[in-house]
Amino acid sequence: MRPALMLLVLRRINAFARPPAVARRRIMMNAKPALVVWDMDDCLWSPEMFTLSEMPSEGVRGDLNGRGEGVVGVRSGSDVIRLFPDALRVLQEFWDGQHGSTKLAVASSADTPFAASIAQAALDMLEIVPGVTLREVLCRGHPDGLSDHIRIGRTPPLSSDKSKTHFPLIREATGVAYDDMLFFDDSNWSDHCAIVSRNCPGVVAQRTPRGLRYSEFVTGLKKFAAAKSKS
Repeated sequence: MRPALMLLVLRRINAFARPPAVARRRIMMNAKPALVVWDMDDCLWSPEMFTLSEMPSEGVRGDLNGRGEGVVGVRSGSDVIRLFPDALRVLQEFWDGQHGSTKLAVASSADTPFAASIAQAALDMLEIVPGVTLREVLCRGHPDGLSDHIRIGRTPPLSSDKSKTHFPLIREATGVAYDDMLFFDDSNWSDHCAIVSRNCPGVVAQRTPRGLRYSEFVTGLKKFAAAKSKS
């Protein structure tokens, strides 16, 4: 074979043959977390539960992001618990299956047992699409009856340090390793993102200081994929 023709053939072969290391990196850059762990107060919803004085009494109906009418708020005295708009959008995506097999969990350190009770009640009332509650979305993909992946409060066995209590218990309940978890937290009062990342090696964390914005959700996914590509 003439040298020029041989060189052309080799170039075409190389164009179709991807080096294993490059191929693996391309796959890992699209990696998805097995578990997304949410803080609640000032991350997915507002106001913060410790500011409320009454158990949720009734739902407030309204438009669910163009998906129909449902429970968009929950009354607690004169206050109304609501999801942030982009949080609703993201949770709708999970319910629709847009994020594959990724499951959800909750790590929230509500200040008092009463605040935790308010949060638990709100999970059963707020809707993501008509007729589907927030709790149902959080339980999607988990075994029937599993509830230990939803950890709210700081009463033993929980504490104010999510890295020491919430995350080990969530790992035990789900069987998901830390390096397959992505965590979102406002981290306004205490930097839970930094604490969890430090004490639970492998967890990728993303702050949401003004409530979850869609751009922060995307950034978190990119950070997780980048961490996987380096592992």
